[in-house]
Amino acid sequence: MKYLLTVAAALLILFVPNYAQVKNTENTLKLAEGQVSEKATIADAAWLAGSWRGTGLGGFSEETWSQPEGGVMVGTYRLVKEGKPVFYEMMWLLETEGTIILRLKHFGPELVGWEEKDKSVDFKFVKKDGKRLYFSGLTFEQASKNELNIYLALRQRDGSLKEEAFQMKRQ
Repeated sequence: MKYLLTVAAALLILFVPNYAQVKNTENTLKLAEGQVSEKATIADAAWLAGSWRGTGLGGFSEETWSQPEGGVMVGTYRLVKEGKPVFYEMMWLLETEGTIILRLKHFGPELVGWEEKDKSVDFKFVKKDGKRLYFSGLTFEQASKNELNIYLALRQRDGSLKEEAFQMKRQ
């Protein structure tokens, strides 16, 4: 009997995905080493669709998301300070391998890409929890039907993490 319990426990460990996460900053998480993303579909993020405007990174922030179609949502972001564009992002929220991932590319004010042409910044999905979608280092929070909070863990020069908060309203 003891042998059967040991075998059953070993099989459970091998075949049940491990969804452990680690607190990154006050409002962000990241996947623990060797852990997998929680199951999700693009429908879990459909509430993001629309145009959002507000503050973040010390300036005016604007983010727009398309309706989900074909397992993908497409988004854009721009930061403006003192009336001048600072940078832009092109974003894709897509279904892959039974979960979702947020993939983005940055562009300077002259539309020169920051990442190599075949590279992107990927935020792996961690979990959904109530009105929050957690990606590794980035959280979307539906504060109300017309309010969106975004929390981003930014690595500082000394290696520490600082959380940047964006407060957005639906337009």
